[in-house]
Amino acid sequence: MQLPVQSQSSLYAEPWEPGAGVADLVAVAQAADRAGFAYVATCDHVAIPRRLADAMGTTWYDPVATLAHLAAVTERVGLLSHVAVVGLRHPLATAKAYATVDHLSGGRLILGVGAGHVPEEFAALGADFESRGALLDETLDALRAALGPEEYPEHHGSRYEFEGLGQRPRPAQARVPLWVGGSSPAALRRTAAKGDGWLPQGDPRTELPAQIARLRQLREAAGVAEPLVVGAITEPLYIGDADWPVGRRILTGKPEAVAESLRAYAAMGVHQIQVRFRCRSRVELTDQIEAFGADVGPLLGTA
Repeated sequence: MQLPVQSQSSLYAEPWEPGAGVADLVAVAQAADRAGFAYVATCDHVAIPRRLADAMGTTWYDPVATLAHLAAVTERVGLLSHVAVVGLRHPLATAKAYATVDHLSGGRLILGVGAGHVPEEFAALGADFESRGALLDETLDALRAALGPEEYPEHHGSRYEFEGLGQRPRPAQARVPLWVGGSSPAALRRTAAKGDGWLPQGDPRTELPAQIARLRQLREAAGVAEPLVVGAITEPLYIGDADWPVGRRILTGKPEAVAESLRAYAAMGVHQIQVRFRCRSRVELTDQIEAFGADVGPLLGTA
């Protein structure tokens, strides 16, 4: 699940979240850990321009610091960046930070990456927004090398060049999963050629089968034999019968009905679903997480 507390965008945040803090973040992550969720996820923004602040907010916890903190207070749940805008930083710096998270967590990191969408962020950090797609393509190659098993990784590209530079600690995993975010044609091509997983942008269910078919075609054309983990973001959920108006376009009801609806994703070829819950407080959110893990997850085969 994507942690709602760490990114308080007004597009998605519940009314109680602007007042949330570290204790709430930890409680939500620990609830997901206990409930059997596959991962918790954080997003990445360095700074939000004033023109976007009303819609996006300015509270975005740093993903590396947040995932490292959550690694220390959870036991088994995966730790996903959804997504890290890796073009804003040199790949060796990115690899150092995330390799350390993977090492400290005992191999629980999933590095989700994306191209980014805020021009002012790129300008402030000295990165070229217009070439962010090509920048991400090369950064993925550089990260594949830098997050591998070699203490002295090597990469020779048009933007980045390194060899003979050692980095320890190495990741605990032999191969840190690189999941690529985005639903544009360029993002699909990038995912097919370079990714271990796909993180779509919350596309409607009706669009997923065609996108998944296209991904498979592109991956075959790229000659990539490794399996691709296909993701999806569900409608907001509420488990049980709500005694308050949860809103339209919410998947709600008894666990069996919710599970039946969510099983449709597997039939499309989706391997993991990312969920958010409607809630009026942190306690209601953790109750929803517990209910999903206990009553819905087993009907899906996993939470």
